[in-house]
Amino acid sequence: MDVQVMRENLVAIRDRRQLLVDLLERTDLSEALRSDIGQALEELDDLVQEFDKTFPG
Repeated sequence: MDVQVMRENLVAIRDRRQLLVDLLERTDLSEALRSDIGQALEELDDLVQEFDKTFPG
C-alpha cells in the first residue's frame, strides 16, 4: 500500500476518533462497554503516534 493512501486512511480514522470520545461520555453505557471504548481510544492514539513516528511529514 502506498504511503499516501495510508496517510489518507489515517486522516479518515482521526476524523472519526471523536465518535468514540462522544460514546465514552454517554452515561447509559455499561462499564464494560465504556472500558472497551477507552481501550479502543488508547490503541487508536498509539497507532497514530507510531504512524507519525514511522512516516514523518
